[in-house]
Amino acid sequence: MSMTVLDLLLHPVRLRIVNALAAGRTSTTSQLCVRLPDISQATLYRHVGLLVSGGLLEVDGERQVRGAVEKRYRLSREHAQRSTALAHSMSLEDHRHLFAAAMAALIGEFNGYLARGDADPYADSVGYRQLTVWLGKGELASLVRILRVSVVKYMANTASRGRRPYLLSAILFPSEQGSSRVGERPLPQTRKRRTERRTVGRKP
Repeated sequence: MSMTVLDLLLHPVRLRIVNALAAGRTSTTSQLCVRLPDISQATLYRHVGLLVSGGLLEVDGERQVRGAVEKRYRLSREHAQRSTALAHSMSLEDHRHLFAAAMAALIGEFNGYLARGDADPYADSVGYRQLTVWLGKGELASLVRILRVSVVKYMANTASRGRRPYLLSAILFPSEQGSSRVGERPLPQTRKRRTERRTVGRKP
């Protein structure tokens, strides 16, 4: 039975593979093994195969290496559109499960970073603070737009001397039902208090 996009993303290993190929990056399975050293080669190969079968990954090119064919993979060109459609169709329970998978993937990435011999959270500006900000709908839209523009600017960076890959994860949701004035009982359809947490860590 074929897997849906949601089924494919509801696994932390597959999420980490998708994240590793974000921003137009390509990679062979061997390179993914180096990037995700805590995942066994057999496990990684199996999940790459599932992502290809499910249409989230596609072959970007291939070459002969010691008598074998080595393939390079990338996210499919339809990935962004399919992800947007998925976000609109997900139920609350779907969000619950996908969030759990995303947190498991993030923990895996962070543990991989800490396992490196040169890990230095202070020097690497590692952060996992949680902030609370009060926003109206217009202010929320403005904040999201500013963050998107700021991040996209640096996503165009390529690997070069003096640069390290950092993992930036944004989590945004209302922390409680809002109220129009401090101390007033929460009412529906009023100003929402939103919690934003950004976790930055060097990718292993």
